[in-house]
Amino acid sequence: MKTTISRIFSTAAVILLLALVMIGTSFQLLVKEYLTENAIDSLKTQASSIADLASAYSTGNGLEDRGFLVNLDVLNKVTGTDVIVCDAGGEIRICVHSGAECGHVNRAFSPDFVKRVMSGGTVTATGKVRNLYAENRNLAAIMIPDPVSGESVGFVMVSRPVDSTTVVMSKISNIFLMVSMMVILVAIVAMVLFARQQSAPLRQMTKTAVAFGHGDLDARVKIDEGYPQDVEDLARAFNNMAQAIQRSEYQRQEFVANVSHELKTPMTTISGYIDGIMDGTIPPERQRHYLQIVSDETKRLSRLVRSMLDISRLQDQGGIPEEKKIHFDMEECAGQVLITFEQKITAKGLEVEVEMPEHPVYTNADMDSVTQVIYNLIDNAVKFCPEGGTLGLKILEGGGKIYTSVSNSGETIPPEELPLVFDRFHKLDKSRSKNRDGWGLGLYIVKTIVCSHGEDISVTSQNGKTTFTFTMPLVN
Repeated sequence: MKTTISRIFSTAAVILLLALVMIGTSFQLLVKEYLTENAIDSLKTQASSIADLASAYSTGNGLEDRGFLVNLDVLNKVTGTDVIVCDAGGEIRICVHSGAECGHVNRAFSPDFVKRVMSGGTVTATGKVRNLYAENRNLAAIMIPDPVSGESVGFVMVSRPVDSTTVVMSKISNIFLMVSMMVILVAIVAMVLFARQQSAPLRQMTKTAVAFGHGDLDARVKIDEGYPQDVEDLARAFNNMAQAIQRSEYQRQEFVANVSHELKTPMTTISGYIDGIMDGTIPPERQRHYLQIVSDETKRLSRLVRSMLDISRLQDQGGIPEEKKIHFDMEECAGQVLITFEQKITAKGLEVEVEMPEHPVYTNADMDSVTQVIYNLIDNAVKFCPEGGTLGLKILEGGGKIYTSVSNSGETIPPEELPLVFDRFHKLDKSRSKNRDGWGLGLYIVKTIVCSHGEDISVTSQNGKTTFTFTMPLVN
């Protein structure tokens, strides 16, 4: 199976190869056209010069003059071109052939070609010259004017094999091929190194993911400064995901351990007392006392199960349904909850401070759930408030929100404990020997209910005062 890097590498290699082929083809066509035009221009220049020379020699001894023939022979040896001089009828009178032998003399060109040349100007062409040359040639033909009358006395044709251009093209192609091979080699090496560099973080992430999947929850991707931005973002996202999963796993393990611990004690107590009653270890006069203990422990287990079901229900709903929300007065709701704690407050001799607006403060929420939030917060405050301490209940308005605060005097919560107070099964008394009626679920349920309304809850604890504040929408 191809990797992403190999696919990119293959695509880049194909694009590079196609680019080189297109560049090479275009370059060869352009060079070939240039060389052909340059060769024909050179032949035209030579033909014009020879025509002028032939015109000068046409008087006196004529074109058979030795000086004229010597000049043509030198030109043939220097330029490698064939020179043919014809009379006005197109019959070849002189042929200076680059080959060893020449049988062109006394042969004649076609009347059409002669007519084209005699009409004036320079005639150029590329191809085979019938009855003269078997190979393709570039040629240029021009009329020879009489120096006195200006009338045509014949014409000159200069030609060179096209193969000469092909040789140059072949050399250029070889050079281009060599350079292309070097470019491809360098590009392959560069792309391999680049691919290795770019795939290194991906390989590391794969290795980390495999380790994480095999239970190494501490596995993280090491992020270097040289990573591309998108790879760095991916690595950070992976690390964040791994951290979240690790935290969830630790919470799950802690949840299982805490539930096991919390269930073990009351169930052991219940089992021990019932066995004692059944086998007669506990005398009849003490059985009612221990049955009351069993009843209390059973009720505590029932509250635990009910609390867990409430949490599960809220989490499954993903929020409070709109049809369960009603319009009610937050002050009245909080006041009624506070009244239910009258006996506990009186028993501990607590001073209650209530601060609320003089007018109703309405909200739109699930009244039963909000009542449970206030109940849990006040219950928690009364529980941790010392004898003769102060219990506070405050409701404020602001920014379209209702701020409900429940506070108590007493021992300050350590700063390192504050972020944990809303965690499931978290208790400040680690030995769990105090406040045995609690399960560490009250504040977790409170936060779950508040968050299910799309609101927030916070806690502060300083200078001997702890305050929990949650918000609800204001709909006055």
